[in-house]
Amino acid sequence: MKFNAYFRCSEGCNNKFDLLEIIYRCPECKGLLSVEHDMNQLKSRSGKEWKKIFDSRYMKTEWPYGSGVWGKKEFVLPNLDNSNVVSLYEGGTNLFWAERLGNLIGLNDLWVKQCGNSHTGSFKDLGMTVLVSNVKQKIINGDKVKAVICASTGDTSASLAAYCAAADIPAVVILPKSKISNAQLIQPISNAAYTISLNTDFDGCMKIIKKLSEDERFYLANSINSLRIEGQKTLSIELVQQFDWQVPDWVIVPGGNLGNVSAIGIGFKMMFDLGIINKYPRIICAQSSNANPLYISYINKFKEFNSITAKQTSATAIQIGNPVSYKKAIKIIKEFNGVVEEVNEEELVDAVGIADKTGLFTCPQTGVALGALIKSVKKGLIKPNDKTVVISTANGLKFTDFKTSFHENRIENVINNSHRMLPVEINPEYSTVLNSILEKFN
Repeated sequence: MKFNAYFRCSEGCNNKFDLLEIIYRCPECKGLLSVEHDMNQLKSRSGKEWKKIFDSRYMKTEWPYGSGVWGKKEFVLPNLDNSNVVSLYEGGTNLFWAERLGNLIGLNDLWVKQCGNSHTGSFKDLGMTVLVSNVKQKIINGDKVKAVICASTGDTSASLAAYCAAADIPAVVILPKSKISNAQLIQPISNAAYTISLNTDFDGCMKIIKKLSEDERFYLANSINSLRIEGQKTLSIELVQQFDWQVPDWVIVPGGNLGNVSAIGIGFKMMFDLGIINKYPRIICAQSSNANPLYISYINKFKEFNSITAKQTSATAIQIGNPVSYKKAIKIIKEFNGVVEEVNEEELVDAVGIADKTGLFTCPQTGVALGALIKSVKKGLIKPNDKTVVISTANGLKFTDFKTSFHENRIENVINNSHRMLPVEINPEYSTVLNSILEKFN
């Protein structure tokens, strides 16, 4: 059975474009594009049949269907030749039952989707495999793409660099100087991406990237490009699949450039339309109070949306004041009876401290999502028996600078951190060590 997909303007224009065309916005209204699928073709199989197909492929070895993304290929890029798929076995990440954390905050059914347990340590791999695969097919077809480019606060650059290295395609990444962790900086460098550090913030880097993308020799990999969203939407499908196709009550996701909250909603919508699920979850988009343009718009009932100048936050990956996907995110929040919550630095640090003491190793962006979770439970919005999933977007090991500052009590604007821990330095004598342990646990 042949399935088809294409670009279409997300603002309602009827313009359609081939997925291999180099285009990011509607030439008529300048709105962002979305990938649309021929739903009538997909409906030739029942929801039950799709579930059986996806379960038969999940985490198996048949190329490329063992990937968490490419196991749903018909829902992603059905026209792509399998020989051009660039996959690093992304997806299939742990859905962790956070029983102890849930007990501490008053929830009986709390889960953390650990997207950071991926090849480059973040959920960005889900979208980058799709984008780079599409670029590979463009090049095979004769397009003169010289390099794939992105602006990044760290995770996007790492993912782009790895997938381009695997495909032998040049990558160029532009990063804000001194605003990403050393662990994140070393990733694109190690994968031989041409790495440029600019003395500006993410929004400043994005301005340069947008200008470069006007030259068709440089293919844009930021989430303006809706191919990224196609891969990221498989997170919703995998999440439900891991629950034996049951839909959670709540999904909480940190929001920066707002592509991820959009993708998660799109994934659930597609499953609903195809009869795979029969209801939506509610979605909470969590923002840092220092980078909260969507929250400001939400509390004003989305009457308008204005970009802001993002202030410094420990959650550097979502320190974005001018998110490109805000229209898509607002649409999803409305359709899913969603909520936008903000979390300040004290709340972020407290949430990370609580979570880490229950066995997690949380990145600061996930700390924002956990902070929103805790606030929502205290407000009575999330009930004790609600099945709730927090999307952990990156591996905490990418943020060791944050972790060190956390435990040394050096995080700016945080006064009370009751969760910090440091090694105890004592003399190397058995009795001294024994007494220290007994005193600690007495």
